[in-house]
Amino acid sequence: MSDEYRIFGGEMSPYSVKIRSYFRYKNIPHQWLPRLQYEEEFQKLARLPIIPLVITPEDEAIQDSTPIIEKLESTFPDPTIHPEESTLVFLSALIEEYGDEWANKLLFHHRWYMEMDQVTTAHILAREALPNADRGTVDGLAEKIRGRMSGRGAFVGSTSDTAPLISRYFDQLLEILEPHLENREYLFGGRPDFADFGLGPQVYQMALDPTTAAIIRARSPNVLKWAYRMTDPRNDGPFEDWSSLQPTLQPLLRNAGTYFLPWTTANAAALENEEENFSVQLNGDEYVQSPQKYHARSLGVLRERYAAVADNSALEQVLEDTGCLAYLH
Repeated sequence: MSDEYRIFGGEMSPYSVKIRSYFRYKNIPHQWLPRLQYEEEFQKLARLPIIPLVITPEDEAIQDSTPIIEKLESTFPDPTIHPEESTLVFLSALIEEYGDEWANKLLFHHRWYMEMDQVTTAHILAREALPNADRGTVDGLAEKIRGRMSGRGAFVGSTSDTAPLISRYFDQLLEILEPHLENREYLFGGRPDFADFGLGPQVYQMALDPTTAAIIRARSPNVLKWAYRMTDPRNDGPFEDWSSLQPTLQPLLRNAGTYFLPWTTANAAALENEEENFSVQLNGDEYVQSPQKYHARSLGVLRERYAAVADNSALEQVLEDTGCLAYLH
């Protein structure tokens, strides 16, 4: 039996790149299998039609990027992706969730909203699926992909009404990350942690798309270096403590408390009330979309994480100061 893991993923999938980045950091033997080129095998092995799909050496199939990392972390604990301080462990998990669920919204909107981004991404995906096909065949598949994906914007809250808001959220994220990454390699210090694997691949994907790439390259060189660093991260030093991280990391947590947590809480409430759409005030602006089931489940997991460490007074103070605490009960 081979000791290699198999990763069915895609170059334009932030969650696939997230898992590949983790495997590279841990130096875990693996094969990278582009899902679009191994579709028949993927369909036989996957329980859900999503990537990444990881097949272990024991032929166990694992899906969903966060559970994949959590499972593998118990098997490959060194180097750890969790700081020693319990406060930082939860804050890292919160930012990981923010990356997976909120930053992905920023990515999806910008990738599929404007024509230039739609055409670019659709052609990349088509060529990945048909690496040896002629131009006409690739163009035909690209047009189908573009039509399918650009029509899904409203499902994730990307509409003409919310477009200016989402662009503003993106700008604010860059403004927060740029000074934080000026004198450190990763979000929590000299090595990647859980948060980096959640947020980094989303930003890396945005650094590939025409509109967001131009903005990142023009305004945020530190963010750009970090995003590419996260494709093959290294252990370059220790984690920092909260006192050194606080000045520039606290604004990111405050951003989560202002936008992400109110949004995901309203989403969960809408699902519980069986509403077709929900509206939530985010820093004074109305944001409207239809509810999404997965986000509600992941919010429940985040709240379970907090409940397990809720007796941590230092953590509670940080969450209170950043507006996050009220949404974690």
